[in-house]
Amino acid sequence: MPIIEEVDSGIDATSASNSREDSPTTKKNEMANMIEDDPDIDETLSERLWGLTEMFPECVRNFTSSLTYGSISGVKKLYSFSRTSMWIFFTSCTILVAPVIFEVERMQLEEVQRQQQRQILLGPSAAVSGGSMHGMGMPMPPQMAQR
Repeated sequence: MPIIEEVDSGIDATSASNSREDSPTTKKNEMANMIEDDPDIDETLSERLWGLTEMFPECVRNFTSSLTYGSISGVKKLYSFSRTSMWIFFTSCTILVAPVIFEVERMQLEEVQRQQQRQILLGPSAAVSGGSMHGMGMPMPPQMAQR
């Protein structure tokens, strides 16, 4: 014959709590007792996760562990590689490209100075013409015809 367990419906507990006076101090004391009685509160999330690992086989735990540590190691190596490659790229650009930029700027500055010097010596039309003699408005002397 099966054993029938009696299940407490909780009706008596609710009627007893309704009959009591529900003051804020009573509720605080009940909450404090509930917190003190709960042994799971002392566990952290990592402790709970570690406890759950016991239900998996050893091979699954080893695979997950190696996958996690491998991922962390891979991210660290990728970060290190990206730092090194960025350093090489920017220092190479600085060493190789910066002198070219400075030289082009220097040549442009010299050209501007030459134009200013021509303008001062020969007048405004010399600076616009670019320094050629044909642009000054002087015609070329006619060549003698061959006899």
